[in-house]
Amino acid sequence: MKHTSKLHFTILLLTAAAIIGLLSTLLALVLKNITFVYEVSFFLKAKEYPILFFLFPFVALSVIHWLREKVFMKKENKGITEIFETVSNKRNSLPAYKIPSHFINGFLTVIFGGSTGIEVSTVVATATVGSMARKKESRFRKYKTTLINCGIAAGITALFGNPLAGFFFCYEIISKKWNLLKLSAVLVALTVATLLINLVHDGPLFNIHLTGWHLHALPWFLLLGVIAACLSVYLTRCVLFFKATYSRLNSYYSKIVISSVILGSLLFVLPQLYGEGYHAITENMKHAQTLVLTPGLFMLFAAIVLLKPIATSATLASGGDGGVFAPSLFMGAFLGLLIALLHNTFFSAQVIPLNFMILGMGAMLSASIHAPLTAVFLTCGLIGDYTLLVPALLICFVAKFTAKSLYPFTVYTYQKA
Repeated sequence: MKHTSKLHFTILLLTAAAIIGLLSTLLALVLKNITFVYEVSFFLKAKEYPILFFLFPFVALSVIHWLREKVFMKKENKGITEIFETVSNKRNSLPAYKIPSHFINGFLTVIFGGSTGIEVSTVVATATVGSMARKKESRFRKYKTTLINCGIAAGITALFGNPLAGFFFCYEIISKKWNLLKLSAVLVALTVATLLINLVHDGPLFNIHLTGWHLHALPWFLLLGVIAACLSVYLTRCVLFFKATYSRLNSYYSKIVISSVILGSLLFVLPQLYGEGYHAITENMKHAQTLVLTPGLFMLFAAIVLLKPIATSATLASGGDGGVFAPSLFMGAFLGLLIALLHNTFFSAQVIPLNFMILGMGAMLSASIHAPLTAVFLTCGLIGDYTLLVPALLICFVAKFTAKSLYPFTVYTYQKA
């Protein structure tokens, strides 16, 4: 009788995992696709009327502030920190309003030019889907973390098209304590997510063809990993500095105005910083193999890499919803391209710039969130190709451990002394 009861509960939990996987995948796919459509539309309009580069962030941040005060319980979205607090039992569960709060705020932030991405918004919203399932069924009370992981794993899979990225994100970032039942539940959610994205033909974000890589490029790959680690620390410290500085401002509208001016100025000069920046990555991937390094191009790419953290920090410190996922991928792509062009121009290295863009994305992400396996499989999912798996594993681990030795925290793990 006891065995039958346990089997019945296991089936019930796995069924819940499948439903969570389905709902989380749908949520992530809708947010991903509508954000892409409107981000492109608003970006083209802003390029036509540059004054909108200043107005768009002001509108988005003002609406987000109004929604928080009038609709979302006057509670500020704290990103992945909210999940950590829930998993560690500092809070019982993620409240249901976190789903529309992160969905709407993430959407508004990115389409109006906020220099971040929807990844963290998706992670918290889908984690809330899992948390709500725990509230619906009292027997799931002690499986809260399992159900939250089911939602997150499915959401990451939907965003990046790779279930391994979803799995390793849960393992490296959310919870390292696993058992057979938890693993089984997450695998069920991942299976549902994978089936659904294949059913709707949601392909890789970057449609490119890789031709392979050469052993002589390995030293340059390692150098890229070290530089990416240093840059990730700059990104982390920049975000933390802005948040600490803004916390001393009494008026919330002062924060919005200051950020709108900073972000608008940067977007006016460097429109590549608009939103997630994937449009800029795609454009440069098309021409990576034929680009010739000039002083002007060097200045452009260096400015993009060095100013992106400021744009991201201004967005997040003033209430924009997001994190460092998309900024890390963006910075890594342009860093990799710049380093490859420098190698080929001054050292006749004959490396493949496109490979460096892909590996740069993985290295920056790994260093920024201290999750090398997530970065490897997420990057492979972005292009739907495992040609660079071996060098990606190498460079992502080098980047992570170098970054951690330079600064032990990420924006998600930093705690005030």
